Amino acid sequence: MRRHSCFVFLFCAIFLPRILGFPQTNTSIDCDSLLPNYEAEPQTSAPPYLIAVSFDNFEPGNEIQVTLEALKDVGFKGFHLQAREVEGDVPVGTFKITDPNTKGLGCHNVTNSAVGHANSDVKQKVTTTWIAPRDARDLQFIATVVQDLEKFWVGIQSKTLTPTHSEPVNGTGKSKRKVCFECIC
Repeated sequence: MRRHSCFVFLFCAIFLPRILGFPQTNTSIDCDSLLPNYEAEPQTSAPPYLIAVSFDNFEPGNEIQVTLEALKDVGFKGFHLQAREVEGDVPVGTFKITDPNTKGLGCHNVTNSAVGHANSDVKQKVTTTWIAPRDARDLQFIATVVQDLEKFWVGIQSKTLTPTHSEPVNGTGKSKRKVCFECIC
């Protein structure tokens, strides 16, 4: 009887997370390829998810709000989100974690250079804050979103954000430039 109980416990500990859905542990998404660490093929259909950003332009140090959300009532259990320069393949900038469903991830030995799921609860939307680095070029946010073990989309992209170098901008995206109302003739 004792041997049987041990076998049942071991079986449940190993296989139950995969049977019930997205496992909470040992599931990660590669920083470079953005592929999950399990055997499955990404979906080729249009993703039912959207990445929205709070600004189109940025300066070093700007904080940009980034939202990943489901377009329909499909939800998602896992994700990996990072900013990359257009045609680039490494994360740029860092994330400030503001949503309890998210956690910071370190890619290429940079703390919080990406953000991912903190749990396997079904989510409709997550929001985080990205901090722009120095010397970044045009960039996009790129994500892998996992609906369940069988369905995930790789390479979901936001619109392109452009650096502005003409005038300083504060963290809210508003110009710090002062306007002079007197003219010298």
